[in-house]
Amino acid sequence: MDKAFLTPFWIQLAQGITGHFGENCEVVIHDLTQDEEHTIIYIENGHVTGRKVGDGASHVVLEARNKKPEELKDRIGYLTPTEDGRMLKSTTIYIRDNDGKVIGIFAINFDISNFIMTEHALKSLTGTRNDEKPEVITKSVNGLLDDLIEQAVRLVNKPVSQMNREDKIRAIRFLQDKGAFLITKSGDKVSKYFGISKFTLYTYIDVKENGKV
Repeated sequence: MDKAFLTPFWIQLAQGITGHFGENCEVVIHDLTQDEEHTIIYIENGHVTGRKVGDGASHVVLEARNKKPEELKDRIGYLTPTEDGRMLKSTTIYIRDNDGKVIGIFAINFDISNFIMTEHALKSLTGTRNDEKPEVITKSVNGLLDDLIEQAVRLVNKPVSQMNREDKIRAIRFLQDKGAFLITKSGDKVSKYFGISKFTLYTYIDVKENGKV
């Protein structure tokens, strides 16, 4: 908690938000200078997603590390399903240093599962600003990688056994763009899943970077 951006202001803000919305509202602060497995340095109401201080990355963390700072925009009021089927209304705010580099994330996850059953009466509370496909919040980095691999397979819309070279390149392009290879030992797991060697995996990644198939 000695990071420069974890000031009393951010802690006070987190406590104020959770105090206002109650125990179904989680606020989590990620430190992007930490490794992927230990980015959470502060959390209120961690029971909402089952996480705690010292736990690892989420989709937004990998995205923040994989994209240029100018490409990252705060996301307000989007939907995020949990692994156990609940629905959260989420907000992601990027914390930047004086040079504009993203060094942390301030995230809000409000469990609206009960409200959805009466969505028409509470439309103003449960409405979202966009139609983006929701991303699952996982409890571990391994779970995050599994979810990204599942998304890649859905994108190609073929089982791995029926994928040709171009299909696998497309799936690995997706994983590269989502920051999957920032996860420790992800190359081993992805190679095994798609039935290719690590050399072939790196070749496919290079294909992506050089824009050749």
